[in-house]
Amino acid sequence: MEKDLIQEAQKRDKKSLERLYRHFYGYAMSIALRYSGNREEACEIVNDSYMKAFDKLDQFCLDNSFKAWFRRIIINTSVDYYRKNLKHQVLMDIDKAHAETYDPDIIDELSKDDILKCLEELPDILRVIFNMYEIEGFKHAEISEKLGIPSSTCRTYLARAKEKLREKIIALNQIKNEGAVR
Repeated sequence: MEKDLIQEAQKRDKKSLERLYRHFYGYAMSIALRYSGNREEACEIVNDSYMKAFDKLDQFCLDNSFKAWFRRIIINTSVDYYRKNLKHQVLMDIDKAHAETYDPDIIDELSKDDILKCLEELPDILRVIFNMYEIEGFKHAEISEKLGIPSSTCRTYLARAKEKLREKIIALNQIKNEGAVR
């Protein structure tokens, strides 16, 4: 069924394009939300991704996974969005990350929404690098090439992202525990 929908959409059938948009909207939004600072940015990334996908739809080979192909478009659009808006942001100083002790079971007590909220609160550069490396599986060299930063800076930002996430998760867990005690 999905293959038929894509074939019809490749013919530029408006109803099929709309159905394809609706079918993958949640999937696209879930990826874009991880990369963006808020829902508004995520919507912009999703819409830009669909524009790119629809523009290149005739190049998509039906033997391949549409989801994987579209995922790559969303990730690249997210990175492009970040780079485009970089000039409006102040880059953070690169600090050496330091190891803190924490309870590894904390993560078990958090919901998916709690974790996504912590990710959303990271500065853009940290969120983008964390997503690309830890979730999407890009190598540091690939990330540094896409973002136009040195590989060493990429590694430092990843360490900083992990440190910030750890701090946010610990703080969120403390808030939850205080609420449970009351």
